[in-house]
Amino acid sequence: MTSYIEMIENITPEIYQNLKQSVELGKWPNGKLLTNDQKETCLQAIIAWEIKHLPEHQRTGYMEGASCQSDQSSKDKTIIKSDMIH
Repeated sequence: MTSYIEMIENITPEIYQNLKQSVELGKWPNGKLLTNDQKETCLQAIIAWEIKHLPEHQRTGYMEGASCQSDQSSKDKTIIKSDMIH
């Protein structure tokens, strides 16, 4: 049985493009719809393949200049009060 890592290593650029297109369209090249589990598995394979083969700025989910700073000042945060919602 092939391991997950071996399967990712065997993905060709053509297979990667087919997986990516299938997730984008929500269906396989033959027209059959992807299940939620298949979408999740494809996305995991896409992300794993991209980590190995693409520079960070070309990977799925990359956001230029995004940071994960939890110590931002309160003036940088948007607060929506419940009485503001109509």
